Amino acid sequence: MIRILLTCSLLFSWILAGCTTTPVSGKKALILVPFSQEMSLGEQAFQQVLKEEKLSTNQQAAAIVERVGRRIAAVTNMPDLKWEFRLIESDQLNAFALPGGKTAIYSAMLAVCQNEAGLAAVMGHEIAHVIARHGAQRMSQDMLMQTGMAAAAISMADQGQRGMILGALGLGAQLGVVLPFSRGMESEADEIGTIYMAKAGYDPAEAEKFWIRFANVKTGSAQPPEFLSTHPADSTRISQIRRLLPKAQSIYRANPNKYGVGASLVAGATHPNRIGKPSPSALGSSPQTLSVLKTRPIKREPIASPNTTGAVPASQPAMHLSQH
Repeated sequence: MIRILLTCSLLFSWILAGCTTTPVSGKKALILVPFSQEMSLGEQAFQQVLKEEKLSTNQQAAAIVERVGRRIAAVTNMPDLKWEFRLIESDQLNAFALPGGKTAIYSAMLAVCQNEAGLAAVMGHEIAHVIARHGAQRMSQDMLMQTGMAAAAISMADQGQRGMILGALGLGAQLGVVLPFSRGMESEADEIGTIYMAKAGYDPAEAEKFWIRFANVKTGSAQPPEFLSTHPADSTRISQIRRLLPKAQSIYRANPNKYGVGASLVAGATHPNRIGKPSPSALGSSPQTLSVLKTRPIKREPIASPNTTGAVPASQPAMHLSQH
């Protein structure tokens, strides 16, 4: 009994020391990973990606990715991070942002995003994960669960009973903590990303349109029930964004620098700003995304190929990458 109490006391003290407030939502979060370690891991993972992937030679497309990223980064709580925005040549539907602001969009995503505002919805979502330190939260959560299960193992003498209980604890921890926590992070990133795109001057109504298209392309893939999914159900996500739109639209209307939907990103558009032509097979592939702080890919649902609406003048200058 003394051993159990001591273990619980130490565990509680550790948790208390790691509680912090996220810079975006103001929510309390458990973060046991130092910020410097986050930055280092993000940089290492990004360099590995750059070694393994091919950067796009489409300079116009890369400039659009960069200027959208720069505009969003400028309105975040961490504008002085060493933000980098890269366009990777690939048929995969993929996008990620790593700690430290290392962000990449895969070229097949350009047709999916439809326009700059669609791209801003995607990049805002990914950048929100960085600002809210969701990767560090997940790492901290994993550390806590491993410690808790180790403590439970110490406190149980009977080997057979211990194995059975630990197995139940493992599944229970996943369903009761890990998955809902991940859904919570995805919902928070949707919310923060939509606000960011409005602050950056992009029409937030495009965020809802993007996620509606996202939902419409799940052709034949069996979807797990929401309580077994790491992402919110499509209807839940769209409803949450729809409820947020009045606030986001208010921010957008008050913004003196409005870009609307921005330049068209759809191949075959009639506007002179159209860019790129991703492989047709890309739109039917299962996309992969880089898990924050980890380089192993995890599956993400495919997104629909959209139609074209609106564009900005071709003379609009691209923003250039700089190191802060």
